[in-house]
Amino acid sequence: MNDIFYNIKQFSLKEFTNYFNDEIEDINILIDFIIEGVSSINIPKDKTIIFVSKNNTKKFDNDLIQNILVLITDDREFYKNFKKNINIVLVKNIDLIYNKFLSHIYVTDDHPDYEDDFIEIDGSYISKKALIKSSVKIYPGSIICKGCVIEENTIIKQNCTIKYCHIGKNNIIQENVVIGSTGFGFPPRLGAKFIYPHIGIVEIGDNCSIGANCTIDRARIDSTNIKDNTVLDNNIHIAHNVTIGSNSTIAAQTGISGSVKIGDNFLSGGQVGIAGHLTIEENVKVAAKSGITKNIYKNSTVAGFPAVDINVWKKQIINQKKNGHK
Repeated sequence: MNDIFYNIKQFSLKEFTNYFNDEIEDINILIDFIIEGVSSINIPKDKTIIFVSKNNTKKFDNDLIQNILVLITDDREFYKNFKKNINIVLVKNIDLIYNKFLSHIYVTDDHPDYEDDFIEIDGSYISKKALIKSSVKIYPGSIICKGCVIEENTIIKQNCTIKYCHIGKNNIIQENVVIGSTGFGFPPRLGAKFIYPHIGIVEIGDNCSIGANCTIDRARIDSTNIKDNTVLDNNIHIAHNVTIGSNSTIAAQTGISGSVKIGDNFLSGGQVGIAGHLTIEENVKVAAKSGITKNIYKNSTVAGFPAVDINVWKKQIINQKKNGHK
């Protein structure tokens, strides 16, 4: 299904090593193949490249060795441990290789060569390559780009921008929503030219409501996922690679940082902030204006900053008042 969302240039592993020869410190190639894209450690795919930086080597699963793929790493010890068992390349600057290679084989909307072909329908511009069911209602002023699949009976209101996504059935997308925008990922202090290419998508399940002015970033590689029956209030930001479980409700002005995993039946008050790469288990409730900085176990109710069990938070407030704080 990847070819629905992105067109990929053909590139052999041998061509890859020749292209980046000056950036390669050492190399071990057991078998050449045509590269069919890039995959993540979490969802490895045959005939792809996986980038394993020094910060991610602990996440590596030895079962990946069974796949036909190539690892790109900047960790010398990691390279030595696996060079006899799998295609692996040791590079000097993994961020540079990642950006250059993805920009070479993927042409996203951040690339100067990006093109799309639109037709105007009832005041909106719809890509000829978007796959939209006939029962979908699109109000005027929206832009639906290529790389979109939109299922039955979904309603998209005025002035939305939608790209690189799969939207399920019976959803309501309120005004001025952006779905599939580029996520916030880059090497520090290098500017827009080095923003990491985002080649993932957004997946929205069935029977969801996305409030006005929400922004949902597409994933860096895999998917940003909002599951069935989830309701988002207005002015919410969902960063790249986030998962929000089914039957969740999130109030306005909440910000969820990248790679957060939220379980089913999540309930959040307004103006909540959630730090990146956390896990929030199922049936969690969060009081308004809380700041979550650590993992939250299932069936918890938390409040405050940093967020703690709500009963602990209430005692903190009482003690503060006893000590003269208003």
